[in-house]
Amino acid sequence: MNLVRSELLKIRTTNTWWIFALIMLPLWALTLGINWLQTDALASGALEDVPPEQVDQVRALMDQDALAANLYTNGQLFGLLIVMLLGVVVVTSEFFHQTVTTTFLTAPHRTAVMAAKLVAAAALGLLFWLLFTLLNIPTGAAILGSVDVGSQLGSGAVWRAIALNGLAYLLWAILGVGLGVLIRSQIGATVTGILLYLGGTIGAITVLSLLANRFGEWINKLQLLVPSLASSLMVSGVEIPGNPPRWAGAAVLIGYAAVAGAIGVLTIRRRDIS
Repeated sequence: MNLVRSELLKIRTTNTWWIFALIMLPLWALTLGINWLQTDALASGALEDVPPEQVDQVRALMDQDALAANLYTNGQLFGLLIVMLLGVVVVTSEFFHQTVTTTFLTAPHRTAVMAAKLVAAAALGLLFWLLFTLLNIPTGAAILGSVDVGSQLGSGAVWRAIALNGLAYLLWAILGVGLGVLIRSQIGATVTGILLYLGGTIGAITVLSLLANRFGEWINKLQLLVPSLASSLMVSGVEIPGNPPRWAGAAVLIGYAAVAGAIGVLTIRRRDIS
């Protein structure tokens, strides 16, 4: 626990976490506006312009639980990127400020130090999830009311989506720590993380869409292999026809985080830090 408290103190005494929070706020507002427009369009119930093969999927998205889950987990796309980068900084800041040698002299058990960093990053991820959930619930309920849909806060499916969103934030923070161990350079790890996250997401959506048009809708099930798309699947609120089940998205993301954490521990134990 002392090591975890020490890692949390390091985070609190740097400007990084609140700088990321300030960056995230306008991104959260932008995605809220987009989701508001989407909710308004879906709540109208119009299916005339929807291709026949997509009617079932759109009808599922029109479900009130799906509308509510989307608003109450608003900002996930950029939020997960931010907590991943914070996880990167938790590790790379030690090398950037050249404090890693002091850290391991003070606490020579590297596995324990790495475990403390993972726990601290996960706690920070949950803090960001809590912050944006507290923003999402009142704004989401207001938007739902404006389109004549109830808040759905009495729905278990909605609360499961909110809870799974918290799990996604926690796991992405762990993924960031793993990336930070593999790439010591703070700038290098940050740029790599951004490119992999945004580039991977956009690229995967484009490629899967093209392949689905050519080979069939079953291709969409491969979205599970892309961590950011698996995270989005977790918080859909309802099962979407043609998509993998939500629990599968959670299982895959847990697997990625477990591998990242294990690689981080093994790497930091064997790597020369001088």
